[in-house]
Amino acid sequence: MDQQQRWTAVDEYLNDALVGEDAVLRAAHEASAAAGLPEIAVAPNQGKLLHLIALTMGARRILEVGTLGGYSAIWLGRALPEDGRLISLELDPAHAAVARANLHEAGLEKVAEVRTGRAADSLAELIDDAEKPFDLIFIDADKAGYPEYFTLALELTRPGSVIIADNVVRRGRVVDADDTDPNVVGVRRMHELIAAEPRVTATAVQTVGVKGHDGFTLIRVLG
Repeated sequence: MDQQQRWTAVDEYLNDALVGEDAVLRAAHEASAAAGLPEIAVAPNQGKLLHLIALTMGARRILEVGTLGGYSAIWLGRALPEDGRLISLELDPAHAAVARANLHEAGLEKVAEVRTGRAADSLAELIDDAEKPFDLIFIDADKAGYPEYFTLALELTRPGSVIIADNVVRRGRVVDADDTDPNVVGVRRMHELIAAEPRVTATAVQTVGVKGHDGFTLIRVLG
């Protein structure tokens, strides 16, 4: 068993033992695959981590940057109370259509909304509309846009809000300051902005699993 096979086997064991991915979540994966969406949704144990963070915070308002097929949105939406709200931003209208259908099948259409367009434009619109602050913001979109997404998302928070940015390790390439890949450059620049921002405190964690070697950054907005 090579390293990746072992990581995948451990994820499968943990998912079976603790996560409890149900038929609705599996169907969302299957519908996304059938529609030709890329296989880049969060893993089940990562989805449940988002769910548990939202529950632990008592989040009532959640913003997601990057919907894809709505798999992570289902995990997040399930953590909301009946009068909660989830806004998810997706560039591709075809992806958004799949996500809306999956959210409907999950019974979340009353709390979850998918908006299409460039994420930076949608974030700016939310700011211009004086949208109420979000308790939790999950960023999982094109990594080149992460610096802008973080900067704009911060304007949609309150003291105590949490921002989570996914896929920030890039299989370890994040350590290479000479790497010109826009995804790596974007992640590194976001971390520079976070480090220089007095309104937040943050950490980042490496992960291994079915998705390979990656990680996430956890940011808390200070009071």
